[in-house]
Amino acid sequence: MASSYTGQELPFSTVIGLLRWGAEYWGDKPYLGNKQGAEWRRYSYKEADRLSSALALSLIGLGFKGDDNVSILAEGRASWVIAEFALLKAGCVSVPLSTKLLSDELVFRLDHSESKALFVSENNFQKGAEILGRVGARPLLVCISPRNDHTEELVKKFGLRPEQDFYYYDDLLARGEALLDGPGKDPEAAGRLAEIERGITPDHTVTICYTSGTTGNPKGIMLSHRNYLHNAINASKVVKVEPGWKSLILLPLDHSFAHTVGLYIFLYWGVAVYFPDSQGGPLAALRNLSKNLAEVNSELLLTVPALSGNFMKKMIQGVQATGPFVYGIFERGVRAGVRRAGDGYNRPPLGTRIANFFPWVLANLLVFPKLRRFFGTGIRFCVGGGALLEIKQQEFFNAIGVPVYQGYGLTENSPIICANSAEKHKFGTSGVIIPNLDVRIMKDDVTECKTGEVGQIVTRGGSVMKGYYKNPAATAEALRDGWLWSGDLGYKDGDGFLVVTGREKALLIAQDGEKYSPETIEEAVINSSRMVNQIMAYNEQCKFTSALVTLNADELKEAVRAAGISGTSDADLDRIIGLVSDDLGSFAGKAEYAAIPAQWRPASFAIIAEAFGEDHGLVNSTMKLVRHKARDFYRGRIDEIYAAPVPSPLLPGNREALRAILG
Repeated sequence: MASSYTGQELPFSTVIGLLRWGAEYWGDKPYLGNKQGAEWRRYSYKEADRLSSALALSLIGLGFKGDDNVSILAEGRASWVIAEFALLKAGCVSVPLSTKLLSDELVFRLDHSESKALFVSENNFQKGAEILGRVGARPLLVCISPRNDHTEELVKKFGLRPEQDFYYYDDLLARGEALLDGPGKDPEAAGRLAEIERGITPDHTVTICYTSGTTGNPKGIMLSHRNYLHNAINASKVVKVEPGWKSLILLPLDHSFAHTVGLYIFLYWGVAVYFPDSQGGPLAALRNLSKNLAEVNSELLLTVPALSGNFMKKMIQGVQATGPFVYGIFERGVRAGVRRAGDGYNRPPLGTRIANFFPWVLANLLVFPKLRRFFGTGIRFCVGGGALLEIKQQEFFNAIGVPVYQGYGLTENSPIICANSAEKHKFGTSGVIIPNLDVRIMKDDVTECKTGEVGQIVTRGGSVMKGYYKNPAATAEALRDGWLWSGDLGYKDGDGFLVVTGREKALLIAQDGEKYSPETIEEAVINSSRMVNQIMAYNEQCKFTSALVTLNADELKEAVRAAGISGTSDADLDRIIGLVSDDLGSFAGKAEYAAIPAQWRPASFAIIAEAFGEDHGLVNSTMKLVRHKARDFYRGRIDEIYAAPVPSPLLPGNREALRAILG
């Protein structure tokens, strides 16, 4: 399909201009939607433009000015998007923050960014109010949820002074609307906004996005209007969408993938953006997800491996619960669908496709449609980002008729670098590079890798960040002669697809200095194991590789029952540890993982009783493991592994963890 704008030059050079253009081009069509009470409240493109202008006028009236930084701590919702556009129209810079951040992490970001205000949702109001006194320059607090008894109680509890150090978004919006086009209209209001916009260049900063710090301390990534527009327009040429489509944004808007796609690409293409219902507490969005997916009936969804992997497990468990007959049809259908698709790019022989036609068609008639309805009846495909998507997930979802096309990017690149699509995809890869972005694979500072050779991924183009906020040393290390050194490893294959193999700083390192990607091992375990729920492979110049693992309690208990183990003595628990060990190492017997060298296979492991979660910041906003935090938090368990005279998981810590899991 042709682009939304067919001219040679874009009619806008900033994301503010993109919104204004969208208001004119798409007009009264729906752009944003969220639940308000029991009903969906929709905002048109024109309405989003008008409301953000009204809010901008209020912010200007409160003294906000050019280059003031303002943080946003909230779940995705229409007011989040309108607030950010308002900040930009007032000349400010947005600082999106993850709702999963701990208090100390929030204080660091507010201090480092020198945020003049903190916009919060009702669910994050208390978290925001609690830390205000710990921030060096106390920011103004603005609640972007409607006024209710709960927030009013919190206002009193924390001694907040309304209209002084605390405001409601709705009040500020009403004040701005009165100035813009209400009874008390200020005839110069629109002119003030126009004057500010004229002073905003493509190189002005839009956001300061803090890294999750998965391998170190967070850095504030400065992304400009030029960065976002370059990425949005060029990525749109790889993954094609249609005006009028709908998408329920499952990912948090502080995540750069959701931010660029949900705010700017969908605005450019006329896609309506909806958000899960988060009314009623932090877990409300998760609780309402299935219902909201059915209500919105998206054509396109954005996902991350942890989320789609959870969907896949639930689907498989759901089919298993129907009994062996239906599960047999399903299992044979998935296998047939995988064989018929091949790698998605190079078609398998005709004989293979014919031989697998009937079992796939039977499953596609009887089982797969019910699975697809989990996403809604209109779903076309999903796009995955945020982390490496296991090839088994790609093959599974393609087989059932809801392809999840893997992409790759990093926030420093605004973020999209490459993507698979319906038009061109290859399982096991991250897709083709977006237009107008130079990508090299470098063996060292000067030597470019050959096709198929692994090296560091470096990029150059309009998507590349301005730099790290107040961190010239880190900027100089990452940006060299216009090239962004990603810290990620990968290679270009013979068909022109980019394959990402892992993070350089997260590599396993043996005693002799040899390195290996932990993701390769982790993917093999997750795809092969019944019991392992999460895994972090570990080797920091140790004598052998180990792992931290969390377990699926139901699968563990079933394996224990099948083995006839009924006690919890040390001897019984050691037998159970043996079952876990066999299950964890089952990947070694599969042909697709035979190439993993023995020295990198976990020789021992620590069983963690509870899943890696948000409580201690062990996962980030897209449920990706924060490795250095998990390492530090479980340092005692790791030390126990390496204190053993020989590699063995028969450890007191593992027995204790099993007792906790088995009850």
